[in-house]
Amino acid sequence: MKYLLTINMTPAVWENLPESAKQDVYDGHDAFMKNNAAEFVETKALAAPDESVIVRVRDGKARQEAGLIHGSETFFCGFYLVDVPTKERAIELAAQVPEAKHTAVEVRPVVHEA
Repeated sequence: MKYLLTINMTPAVWENLPESAKQDVYDGHDAFMKNNAAEFVETKALAAPDESVIVRVRDGKARQEAGLIHGSETFFCGFYLVDVPTKERAIELAAQVPEAKHTAVEVRPVVHEA
């Protein structure tokens, strides 16, 4: 079954990490992909939230605004898509994602693909 491991970050957390810890995160992603190649399907990293635009349609008109949709400082910054036999294995993999040490990684089953 496929699971999406969503990576979340808080800007203040990232900004306060020493450079060595930031490098550990970068290196950790390389190791994650190498060590889990058989279960790894895809990954994407997203731009910082200051580049985000929120679009809402109200009364038939599209409106846009800058910022994060949830009004939170924690933002979705990337994901891994993995194909594993159990939810427990997906959780094990999520614990290996470097950001799990600093913020959170959400594990969510994929229920439809096109």
